[in-house]
Amino acid sequence: MKVSYHGHSVVKVEANGKTILFDPFISGNGNTDLNADEVNADVILLTHGHNDHVGDTFDIAARNDSQIVAPYELATYLGNKDLNAHPMHIGGGHEFDFGHVKFTQAFHGSAYTEDDGTIVYTGMPTGILLTIDGKTIYHAGDTGLFSDMKLIGERNDIDLAFLPIGDNFTMGPEDALVAAEWLKAKQVVPVHYNTFDLINQDGKGFASKVKPGKGVVMEPGDTLEL
Repeated sequence: MKVSYHGHSVVKVEANGKTILFDPFISGNGNTDLNADEVNADVILLTHGHNDHVGDTFDIAARNDSQIVAPYELATYLGNKDLNAHPMHIGGGHEFDFGHVKFTQAFHGSAYTEDDGTIVYTGMPTGILLTIDGKTIYHAGDTGLFSDMKLIGERNDIDLAFLPIGDNFTMGPEDALVAAEWLKAKQVVPVHYNTFDLINQDGKGFASKVKPGKGVVMEPGDTLEL
């Protein structure tokens, strides 16, 4: 399984001939190495409905006939736009042809802002556990620290965790360090930082404080193997 990071909270997973994208915010993302017009995806996993996570889902999914997996209200909204969206919700898991997906809680908001400024409620924010061939990736989405991360760590053998560290809108580095300890992931990658001035953080500084050998800083375009 090949996992790559592409700025903000954009993660790509390539496994068993499938390309899976988490939260494909590409257009307007000054930290990404991707060109939205050239991105292909079989599957798009969305943690919540904010524009900097839904991102280019509409165009990518329409061009590739991608399967979108999202929380119920967001999936319904996207389905009403004639996209192929599978609804799920917190605590629920489902076995797809590309792997197993389970949605966890996250403490944040979730709404999509239309071009005219209209705000559309898109349900609860979530994190996502993706398991393929016995390897588990946890994408926390946007969230503050919450104690049930201990339970997520106890009940799942997490190989790779993506945790927001930007502060202001999500956990900052100090809380993310606690989350990393509770989740017990073999590797922890900081995300959702340095995209905007308001969330500037020292990713390398954070990674150096995670238990030795577990903190990994991925620059946009970097890839690792699981």
